[in-house]
Amino acid sequence: MSGIYIHIPFCKQACNYCDFYFSTNLSTKTLLVNSIVSEINLRANYLPNKHLNSIYIGGGTPSLLSIPELELLFNTLSKHYTWDITTEITLEANPDDITLTTLKNWQTLGINRLSIGLQSFNNNELKWMNRAHTAAESVSSVKMAQQAGFNNISIDLIYGSKFQTQKSWQHTLQTAIELNTQHISAYNLTIEAKTALGNKHSKGLEPSINDELSSTQFFQLINALQSANFIQYEISNFGKENFFAVHNSNYWKQQHYLGLGPSAHSYNGTSRQWNVSNTIKYNLALHNNTSFFEVEALTVNQKYNEYVLTRLRTIWGCNTTEIEKLFGVTTLNYFLKTIKTKQNFITQTHNIYTLNTQGKLNADGIAAHLFL
Repeated sequence: MSGIYIHIPFCKQACNYCDFYFSTNLSTKTLLVNSIVSEINLRANYLPNKHLNSIYIGGGTPSLLSIPELELLFNTLSKHYTWDITTEITLEANPDDITLTTLKNWQTLGINRLSIGLQSFNNNELKWMNRAHTAAESVSSVKMAQQAGFNNISIDLIYGSKFQTQKSWQHTLQTAIELNTQHISAYNLTIEAKTALGNKHSKGLEPSINDELSSTQFFQLINALQSANFIQYEISNFGKENFFAVHNSNYWKQQHYLGLGPSAHSYNGTSRQWNVSNTIKYNLALHNNTSFFEVEALTVNQKYNEYVLTRLRTIWGCNTTEIEKLFGVTTLNYFLKTIKTKQNFITQTHNIYTLNTQGKLNADGIAAHLFL
């Protein structure tokens, strides 16, 4: 299976917590789309499997692209790859970009899944985040998408901010559940150094994250969504049956994917590569036919570490049969030896090891302990 990710870095305004690569200068939007078209053609042979099971257009805010710009990207992809009605085609969208007209146009292009960045149902919190939409638009955008016929919708939520209490978070979760979407991604707020939030925090203008409250809200999240028939198939991702995100699951299952656009990453089973995180440099490189990415050939140890890091976050877990097949019996023995020291955080079902609820709070640290 193969997937394609297209990174559209443009945003109307900068969210105060975001450390992804983005740009609020929309004047180069058309130029960037043309550059991505060039990259699609240049890297047409990167994926050995030409049939796609996922296409994901993320960002940034790809819902800012015009229909002709999106159409150009799909038409170019179709020259080199095939897909069918079972292929998951996702567009990330902000509530304020969603209208019935845009929804119908997206459907015409073949987009069959929306990932809507709601983040919160609290207007004060949205304003503090510097989001461009209101709580009312959060709700209406989802209902509008459902009215237009989208039956595969994911929404994003953030917990852990200074605005949230256990009671307000429970209300947020109930509101999200009542929207009756198929998928919910919920992320614990983090303070990153090079963000507006990080800058204010360093000056004492914003409080630190209350880790104890965030942990409580994480358990609230799990309990509320599981009661509403969502399955926590990855630490931050909950889907109803048959609605797990195909594209993101490709990442966690070490499937091959091609990343297009500035800052996008790619993986072909033997190496990783990542594009320059600068739109101007990316455009210039594609225009001048010069290098715009770096490549790292992966060692067996790196592949094992990535396997542990990603699989341990999911319901598929670390499979000892797979570990022996992929990395050999010596590595398997090392895994079995080290995993025993984390038994309080692990559930074993036959030959598969997954994190229990407490373990999910410490996933990165547990994975690091298992690394070669």
